Amino acid sequence: MVFNYNPSMPEKKKFNIEYEIKSSPRILYSFLNEPNGLSQWFADDVNVKDQVYTFTWDDEEQKAKLLLAKENKLVRFRWMDDDPQYYFEMEIMQDELTSDVALGITDFATDDAVNERKLIWDNQIKYLISTLGA
Repeated sequence: MVFNYNPSMPEKKKFNIEYEIKSSPRILYSFLNEPNGLSQWFADDVNVKDQVYTFTWDDEEQKAKLLLAKENKLVRFRWMDDDPQYYFEMEIMQDELTSDVALGITDFATDDAVNERKLIWDNQIKYLISTLGA
């Protein structure tokens, strides 16, 4: 077995965050995988071609490949310039008893960047919640 170890790229670790969202899974899903929905809260502009999403922030582009999409359930992306084992995922979870909806985020960051990355997600999700009017 061969491990691609690149000492210049520090090891990232997986982290998870969960947010309560007052929305139906169907509506929320459209904000997670459709360019129009994503451009309302995640990036300034979003375009998609052949499962590759181009996210634009302040005239800077970053591309991500859609790895997995389950309707009204989850989307998983991988940044094109990142190592293949890293991804970010947004999963819609609905409590069977209460029907409460939560959005679970899975992402990867280096030890010294985890808190900053969580803050970025906190801000983005606050923006999403206000966009949804939830």
